[in-house]
Amino acid sequence: MTLFDLPGPTPGVCDDPELMLVHQHFMTLDPSGARFAKVLRHTIDQLLDGENTGRFDWDDLHKTEKTHAGTLVEINLLREPEFKLASGEDLDYLIEGLEVDCKFSQTEYGWMIPPEALGEICLVVWADDRMGLWSAGLLRADREKLTTSGNVTKRGNRDGKFRLTKQHHSMVTWLWHHEPLKENLLLHMNPSLRAKILAQPSGQKKVNELFRRVLRKQIDRNVVRTLARQYDYMARVRDDKQKTRARPALREEGIIITGDSTNHRAVAAALGGPVPEKGEFVSFRVARAKPHHGNRPAAEIEGELWVAVREDEMTDTPGPKLPTR
Repeated sequence: MTLFDLPGPTPGVCDDPELMLVHQHFMTLDPSGARFAKVLRHTIDQLLDGENTGRFDWDDLHKTEKTHAGTLVEINLLREPEFKLASGEDLDYLIEGLEVDCKFSQTEYGWMIPPEALGEICLVVWADDRMGLWSAGLLRADREKLTTSGNVTKRGNRDGKFRLTKQHHSMVTWLWHHEPLKENLLLHMNPSLRAKILAQPSGQKKVNELFRRVLRKQIDRNVVRTLARQYDYMARVRDDKQKTRARPALREEGIIITGDSTNHRAVAAALGGPVPEKGEFVSFRVARAKPHHGNRPAAEIEGELWVAVREDEMTDTPGPKLPTR
């Protein structure tokens, strides 16, 4: 493989060997962008802080919190061990022996380039939770192709930062462009359904209503954290002697909640999916398999065959208890 024969998205025409070396670094370690996307999802959720605030919408953040997003993206990328990033001496990162600055913007192409990054390589990142998209690319901050930001301080002096001019947007060499951001379930949920869930009088009842109403869909544990609003939020799902918790309570209604353990994933797959990934749940309304269910997928639980059923079909109550092995 040569320097310009890289995996992943085509970088486009670029005669900057140093920039392409940084490009190769990321594309070799994360060709699909999956790790980068996880960092961005984690950063947005970190800012929303659903456990303490109940927030799930970027628009509900304070201005200072939104401003802090760039710093958090920079730090969280640095902490991602798979990227093998080191802190730079003058700029944010040292990648393949090259200083690289990291810039995040809430609007596409809205990156603010500081004077110390002029002439240097910038890792430019954008994410929009409402659109469910993100991008990351590399840019050589050429002063001749940048314009002053136009931001003015109280004293009337410009803040000294620069922005990429519209006619030079093509200067960005994309690593990943308009990739899907993991869904913010509460944000994109049908408003009337979301209102029913949020109207419940306690964190436990909110969590139960979530799994009762959102069936056969991957639910990230951060959604549970936001609704439960407690440190031990997983207790709201746990299957134990407290019958009000989600698993035992909904089992009485013929609903089972699969998690990311091997045995739970096997049950979800046997029921026809979807299958929960790490940190996810999927709930199913189930009934014992009968001839009228036809050839739909079935899972053997507690020695019987069970199938997933629609909301207009009958369940068997109580539902089965999921295996621990």
